[in-house]
Amino acid sequence: MKIGLNAQLLSDHSGYRSAGIHSYIAHLLSYMPAQAPADWRFQAMVGASSRASFDGVAMSRSRFDTSSSWRRILWEQVVQPRHLRQFDLYHAMAFVAPLYLQAPAVVTVYDLSFLLFPGRLSPARRWYLRNFTALTCRRALRVLAISHSTAEDLTRLIGVNPDNIDVTPLGYDRSVFRPLPATTIEQFAARQGLPARFWLFVGTLEPRKNLAMLLRAYARLPRSERLPLLLVGGKGWMTDDIFTTIEREGLQDSVRHVGFVPAADLPLWYNSAEAFLFPSIYEGFGLPVLEAMACGTPVVTADVSSLPEVAGDAGLCLPPEDSEPWAAALVNIKADLDWREEAREKGLDRAGRFSWERTAALTLDSYRKALAARGLPLDKQEPDAIPQARPKDQTLSYSMSVGQDLSMVTMELMRQSRCHSSVSATFWDLCADCAPSGSDNCL
Repeated sequence: MKIGLNAQLLSDHSGYRSAGIHSYIAHLLSYMPAQAPADWRFQAMVGASSRASFDGVAMSRSRFDTSSSWRRILWEQVVQPRHLRQFDLYHAMAFVAPLYLQAPAVVTVYDLSFLLFPGRLSPARRWYLRNFTALTCRRALRVLAISHSTAEDLTRLIGVNPDNIDVTPLGYDRSVFRPLPATTIEQFAARQGLPARFWLFVGTLEPRKNLAMLLRAYARLPRSERLPLLLVGGKGWMTDDIFTTIEREGLQDSVRHVGFVPAADLPLWYNSAEAFLFPSIYEGFGLPVLEAMACGTPVVTADVSSLPEVAGDAGLCLPPEDSEPWAAALVNIKADLDWREEAREKGLDRAGRFSWERTAALTLDSYRKALAARGLPLDKQEPDAIPQARPKDQTLSYSMSVGQDLSMVTMELMRQSRCHSSVSATFWDLCADCAPSGSDNCL
């Protein structure tokens, strides 16, 4: 059994920006081969510059520079499909599979923020994700969602049959995100000039993170009730409201924007904080909440989207639109040591229920369902458990023909990537070179 995995979004650069999709891909490639049947073979398709390697996974590097998102999409949609017939199953690991795909497929969808918060994307990228994610989900044998919330959104917004969705929650690196020795935390705090007590937020600064509301709640507190609030994360988009609120409320002395920090330092920040505050109005999963709990840090988060799934009863979940209960909660968590100790213990227990091993196992189960639907033999699969194959017209039921879609997307991608001249010539030379050879290196 040969499984192809599109891992083009596997990042060579560490940081919180790459923590989501990159971490998911890297950990699946790390854990799946050891759990899979002995006769299963994995082949990951990565960018030309990728140096990644994983035990039990053959790495195929593209010959075309796919560091640009539009070049990557062009490669995935036009060149890569020529070489995918060799696979018994193809895993599109981020939203979209090639339109012209001669292999059964599964797809992972992390969230539908491009539908719910479209303003953060250019019109072209919004068009691509909206249309091609829907087409991919409609054609895929299984759709993997990283939370029940995302699964519900897939059904509500795209119309995916819930019976075709498998929920595969994320995990975390237990050797990294854990309670650290007091001396380690003290040394880090001294190097950073951190206050003895502070509240922490981690994430890209953008409207969806709902920091303006958190700042208004913070401003409600008497000065004597405030702990310093540290915002860890780079500036994203539409950040004016955040810094305007800080100035308007006179919070310059008590709110500090730390900016980007290396991913390796995140456990130190979590461990140093008295509580982690995460008021986001929408997440596909909410990895920072899980990481904070794994470090033993009490969590206050929003009661919407996937966040209650992650926090469970270990976190304090509040409505994200109302600053008043957040202000009251901040006063309480500052004063209530018993609550903080209880939240710490519950958080560690809650985090222990998530692991990348479990994510890998659930993903392999999804593969088995997809292969069973194609009538392919499976290990330890009872015949009466094999579902009926999906009718051909259902598998291919989408609004336009593949040829029409492929022509449209190719024209749009060529226009967006501005590769009409030298890049265009290089790209099409590569296409011509790869087509007759079928070399794996062209993947």
